[in-house]
Amino acid sequence: MTLALNLRPPAAEAEHGILFHGTPQQRADQLCDYLALTAVERDVAGGTPYPQRQAVRDSGLLSLWLPQQAGGLGASWAQTYRIIRQIARVDSSIAQVFAFQFLMLASIRLYGSETQWQHYFKLTAHQNLWWGNALNPLDQRTVARKVDGGYVFHGQKSFCSGSMDSDFLIVSAIEEGSGKFLVAAVPTSRAGITLKGDWDNIGQRQTDSGSAEFNQLKVEDHELLMQPGPLSSSFASLRSLVAQLIFTNIYLGIAEGALAEGAKYTRGSSRVWSASLANSVYEDPYTLLHYGEFWAGLHASSVLADHAAELLDAAWQQGLSLDDAQRGEVALAVFSAKVQATRAGLDVTTRIFEVAGARATTAKLRMDRFWRNLRVYTLHDPVDYKFKELGEWALNGQYPTPSFYS
Repeated sequence: MTLALNLRPPAAEAEHGILFHGTPQQRADQLCDYLALTAVERDVAGGTPYPQRQAVRDSGLLSLWLPQQAGGLGASWAQTYRIIRQIARVDSSIAQVFAFQFLMLASIRLYGSETQWQHYFKLTAHQNLWWGNALNPLDQRTVARKVDGGYVFHGQKSFCSGSMDSDFLIVSAIEEGSGKFLVAAVPTSRAGITLKGDWDNIGQRQTDSGSAEFNQLKVEDHELLMQPGPLSSSFASLRSLVAQLIFTNIYLGIAEGALAEGAKYTRGSSRVWSASLANSVYEDPYTLLHYGEFWAGLHASSVLADHAAELLDAAWQQGLSLDDAQRGEVALAVFSAKVQATRAGLDVTTRIFEVAGARATTAKLRMDRFWRNLRVYTLHDPVDYKFKELGEWALNGQYPTPSFYS
């Protein structure tokens, strides 16, 4: 399927020096070529990659998933995930904040009223807005107090990926007294929001997944995304599956990037072991064996991920008519893909040095970034619980119970 192009060129050539052109896929290719140039240096630096984020804005791809009638490109989930995976091969931090753009927009679609999501979709497409995350349902330190015309949010929030350099945030809080979980869309620049920029972990170093502080943040009633609200139907509960499949495709992209870089290094610099009967590393049976193992694991992961995306697309089209069984089938496919990508990805990113050799551990290559990025991201929620949910189906015929993580 060819996506209709509705992209406005940037007003002037920005710091990144790219004038994006062509189809969305061609623009994604141009973006990846640019990101790859500085991926190693930026992994060392951490912090907010402002030029690279601007490049994503100027590429026009922030509207990739939005429907054409709202001014977007009308990509399916399957098409969107493929581009996320492609970006993750060269820069998984940018891939994460780029992917969260669509998770936040999906949250608006699933939780808000038709008036709300149509408004925010058009606003995003026409103003080229970037959405950041400050939802994190596990962190309930932000409390909402009812006031005339809305609420006041006050407290802390952790793991606010993509919050820096965003235009809007999806925020959550616990209503004082009732304990009700509230979700809202607010401008990032609003008084009462402090983004601390305190993310400094060993991996995913430029996702800005640090903390935020809300100090008497006013949230208007019309900004609450509570009609129908979180987990209000099988359709609304697709949000967690959208998120889980984002993780899966980024895991897979990281591992594919490690395999590609490892193979490049092996072909150009690795030496055959002295005890080998092969004349070159290209013919060494153990080297070939391991690369075969890596490829098989990632190929299986990609097939499962693509299948899950197709099921998600079909489920998305059902809207509120989606039933529990249809939703359950998507969950099984997504979780199967996620556990496979996790295991295969960690295997590749850990063992790629066995075929690349000792010289590949030089700090200037930072090939360890693939493992660090994947190891950090795969800890988002325990994969053991995905196996448990799959086991509930295999043994007891029970679909995963919808939640913010399943």
